[in-house]
Amino acid sequence: MRGLFSKNNLIAVLVVVLLFTGLYGLYSLYQNKLKLVIRPKVELPKTLEPVLSVIGQSVEGRKIEAYTFGTGSTTLAFVGGIHGGYEWNSVLLAYDFMDYLKTNPASLPANLTVTVIPNANPDGTFKIIGKEGRFSLADVPKDLDSAPGRLNADQVDLNRNFDCKWQPTGLWRSKTVSAGTKAFSEPEAQAIRDFALTKKPSAFIFWHSMSNAVYASECENGILPATLTLMKTYSDATGYPAVDSFTSYPVTGDAEGWLASVGIPAITVELKTHEGVEWNKNLSGIKAVFDYYGEKLAK
Repeated sequence: MRGLFSKNNLIAVLVVVLLFTGLYGLYSLYQNKLKLVIRPKVELPKTLEPVLSVIGQSVEGRKIEAYTFGTGSTTLAFVGGIHGGYEWNSVLLAYDFMDYLKTNPASLPANLTVTVIPNANPDGTFKIIGKEGRFSLADVPKDLDSAPGRLNADQVDLNRNFDCKWQPTGLWRSKTVSAGTKAFSEPEAQAIRDFALTKKPSAFIFWHSMSNAVYASECENGILPATLTLMKTYSDATGYPAVDSFTSYPVTGDAEGWLASVGIPAITVELKTHEGVEWNKNLSGIKAVFDYYGEKLAK
């Protein structure tokens, strides 16, 4: 009898232990599920990835790339590097702008599409930087006074090769430069032309250096009213002086002038030096343009 009692007690203890273990396991499982339910989700940073297209090739076969952000009905185009390595900072500014758009998607109004052509003269840039695509300050030579890399591989100044008052030669400061064998003789100029006529942006912003100003564009029929508004918008936001017409010396065959001739507003933004991208100033200008062509214009 005593042995049976002991055996029953042992069985009872085992049952209690098993029951407790099972209940504890269920409780632990419930707690873990509860933690999964109430644990806050970690939101990954949102990015805006561009659509890459190749709009042409340089004389030496390098790609002329265009990066498009957004899907809005109003298109803005930003272009850097038409004078290649001599104006390397205009190329780097374009890449910095793309980095900003990628990591700040909310900065782009819903009704806008932005296309960035960071390097319109990749051969000229390669001559100075020695690499294709993105580069850093460490890749830039210290002395660019001799203006290497300004021309394309055909030794043509691309900003004299467009069909606005085109002549076989043009001026840059006091120097005579080749403007090509005819308007749009150069593949880089053709790429910009074809992009503009196909996509028909509402405005173009070209980055150059180093005159420290924002210039309007004009051809045979004067300055478009929308160009004056664009120039003032960028100038007021950045502090770069606004200049209606470039009068230091005659300019023929420039891209901005040709755009004016086909009814597309365009401005030339000249950075102050060759030594940096003047990011904060230009970001203010970009935001002001976004504000004007974005929500305000949409209303």
